[in-house]
Amino acid sequence: MVAIAIFAVIAVLSWRGLDQIMRGRTTITNAMEDERVMAQLFDQMRIDARQAATDDEAGQAAVAVGGNSLQIVRGVYTQGAAPRLQVVRYRLVGGGRVVRFASPLLGNVGDVRRALSAPDSSDGWTAIPLMGGVSTFATRAYVPKTGWTMRMGDVAAQITENDNNLKVPQLGNAPLPRAVTAVQIALGAPNLASPITRVFLIGE
Repeated sequence: MVAIAIFAVIAVLSWRGLDQIMRGRTTITNAMEDERVMAQLFDQMRIDARQAATDDEAGQAAVAVGGNSLQIVRGVYTQGAAPRLQVVRYRLVGGGRVVRFASPLLGNVGDVRRALSAPDSSDGWTAIPLMGGVSTFATRAYVPKTGWTMRMGDVAAQITENDNNLKVPQLGNAPLPRAVTAVQIALGAPNLASPITRVFLIGE
C-alpha cells in the first residue's frame, strides 16, 4: 500500500510538471506567432511609407492620420508600364482587426481625388486582414517645424507654406518638400503591457 501511494504521488507530480511544460510551450508558440504577424504588418507599412508619393503628385496630402487609421497615396512602378498611384488605408475595424485596404491603380490626380473620397468597400478595392486581437491603433505624423501631430490641419498648413516658399525666385525649380516626413504607429493589445510603437520615414 505504501508503494502504491508513493507511485500515485509521483504520477500526480509528473502530470503537473508535464502540464506546465505543455502550457509553457503553447504560450511560447502563440507569442512567436503574434510576433511574426506583427512583423509582417509593420514590414508592409514600411514598404508603403517608403513608396509614398509626394504631395504635389497626389494633388493634396499624400499621408493622412487619425481616427484609428493611416492613409498613404503611394507610387506603383512596374517595368515596362507607366507609373501609377494607389491609395492604401490601414484601419482598425470591428473585432480588433487591422485591415489594409488598397484602391485600383490610378492614372491621374482626378482618379486619386475620387479614390480618397471613396469608401473602402468601393468596386476594385482589396481588403487584406493583417492582424487580429488589436485594441488600439494610434497614428501620428511628423511635420517639420511642428513636430508630432494628429491634426491634419498642421499638415495642410505645412503644404501651404511649402507651396508659398516654392514660388520664391531664388529657389528655382526645386521640388515641393514633403509636408509629412515620418509616421508613428502604436499598436495595443490586451496581452501587451504597453503599446508597441514603430516609426517609418516617408519616401525613404
